[in-house]
Amino acid sequence: MNVNLYDFELPEQLIAQTPLLDRTASRLLTLNKESGEVNHHTFPDIIDFLQPGDTLVLNDTRVLPARLFGTKEDTGAKAEVLLLKNVEGDRWEALVKPGKKLKAGSVIVFSDELRAVIDEEGEMGARLLTFSYDGIFQEILDRLGEMPLPPYIRETLDDRERYQTVYAKHEGSAAAPTAGLHFTEELLNRIRDKGVNVAFITLHVGLGTFRPMSVDNVEEHVMHEEYYSLSQETADLINETKKRGNRIFAVGTTSCRTLETVGSKFEDGQLQESSGWTKIFIYPGYTFKVIDGMLTNFHLPKSTLVMLVSALAGREQIMHAYEEAIKEQYRFFSFGDAMLIY
Repeated sequence: MNVNLYDFELPEQLIAQTPLLDRTASRLLTLNKESGEVNHHTFPDIIDFLQPGDTLVLNDTRVLPARLFGTKEDTGAKAEVLLLKNVEGDRWEALVKPGKKLKAGSVIVFSDELRAVIDEEGEMGARLLTFSYDGIFQEILDRLGEMPLPPYIRETLDDRERYQTVYAKHEGSAAAPTAGLHFTEELLNRIRDKGVNVAFITLHVGLGTFRPMSVDNVEEHVMHEEYYSLSQETADLINETKKRGNRIFAVGTTSCRTLETVGSKFEDGQLQESSGWTKIFIYPGYTFKVIDGMLTNFHLPKSTLVMLVSALAGREQIMHAYEEAIKEQYRFFSFGDAMLIY
């Protein structure tokens, strides 16, 4: 399957550069995965598509202020570090700039209280670093770090909480699970009041999400690893929902990938508490084991995320929905509008 099957022309002005003042003010395109019917709504209308007994699964990861700016100790040259994941203790996997000058043995100074030494070079340009510091690492990171906005967002973010979901809890992501940015506590409470269950998983989002595919054939792509965790409480809720014949809606591709990873571990369909690393790659031909529908934002051309939603709704129907979204001037990517596949 050729990657170019998932390409489309996207006018640059449709890439949302800033979040809306009201999280729920975005638009909502709905796509019926059986009929292919597309309709246009505002985000709060999502409640009309959820039925009592359904379960909405959200990713409660919290984004780290993971972009650090410092200088190379020996030359004073500027250096930038983007934390990807905590490997162990004070050891992190990160991307660095300028990559050609930051080799193993280089020391980067961020402040009087924080420095790092590059231990070794990793895969796809990453580095393994060990930090040394005075105080509590997380508090220092909160003070010195900046939000790691995706490369297609060039505007500065005035309030960094707008790149967090209102239910963000477990810190560890290098990017936000952006489908969840549309919710407020008030809207979630209205959804609960309708009798819809709201459950949580955790998947710490890596920047591999934004990396373009470097192969022509979809099947040859190797996914990055991300850490996930699903509690027994959420497993029980999903099992009960399925048993009743109600539906599971994943909020975002990260929730989807977590649920399908866990679903593939338990062949009897009864989910149990689970955690670990996933590199699941979902593309057309995949048989979904857990989810019935998904809320998602609009994604990059030729991305693994477009392939994932195509696996759920069909490539032709997704491409048609994207054509409609472009024609109707929907806002794309992290701070953009949403699509509900049901």
